Amino acid sequence: MSFLSPSRIRLIAANTFLEAVRQKFFNSLLFITLALVASSTFFQQFDFGTSELKFIADFGFGALFFFGSILAITVTTQLFFNEIENRTALTMLAKPVHKFDFLAGKLLGVQLLMLAFVCLLSFVLAGILYWRETVLMSQFGPETFSEGRILRYGDILIFGFLQWLKFGLLGAITLFVASFSNTNIYTIIVSFCILVVCQLQYIARDAYGDMEQGVGRLLVQGLGLIFPNFQLFNVGDQLLFTSQEALPAATILRITLYACVYIAGFLLLAHLSFRRREI
Repeated sequence: MSFLSPSRIRLIAANTFLEAVRQKFFNSLLFITLALVASSTFFQQFDFGTSELKFIADFGFGALFFFGSILAITVTTQLFFNEIENRTALTMLAKPVHKFDFLAGKLLGVQLLMLAFVCLLSFVLAGILYWRETVLMSQFGPETFSEGRILRYGDILIFGFLQWLKFGLLGAITLFVASFSNTNIYTIIVSFCILVVCQLQYIARDAYGDMEQGVGRLLVQGLGLIFPNFQLFNVGDQLLFTSQEALPAATILRITLYACVYIAGFLLLAHLSFRRREI
């Protein structure tokens, strides 16, 4: 039995995607997210000192990260433990399916779900911004929009792509935790804790960056290597407006490679842990 079979991985991923789409949790969360993004023009009236278009963009980017993170962790956990609790994993692995194929297929299926989530939310956000910018252009005319539209709508897709990579990394981390966990709740709690650490670890790195060489600095550097820096994916402030320089292609490529390396690393760790597990 081969260690890696693309055909088996595709089959498991397709079944995982279909199972995830049928879940009520995904549909409910998707509806709530779309409703919040669509209502961003209403919440703008409570904002002070921020332009409307920037507020809507920041609101949409924040909703994408927040609800996408919840979805990536919970769906990965549910789909993994459903296979364990229903004993379908035992049946599947009794056939010529390697445990790595099982994990990779699960992760790929979740990523297909997250791709649908990111694309739908990105297009809705782009539509709302385009509509509001059109309204503002008719209201303020060439005085404010002397050079035409001020938004680069392709940047929304760039941001969505980078968030999709982060969700893939978060899904791989969740799979690793699930590979040695016995309960859904434990996996979800630990994965969210790791998410917080990854999101805020740059603060510790900056705080201890000027320290002299010592145990504290080595510890921070070691943790910085173990836990990926999610702050690298938060590029929303560098995107969208034509008055700002576009995000360099080299930066996008570097972040992509960074995410792929960590995804592969956590997937291998999950495999090493899961292959010793009795199902």
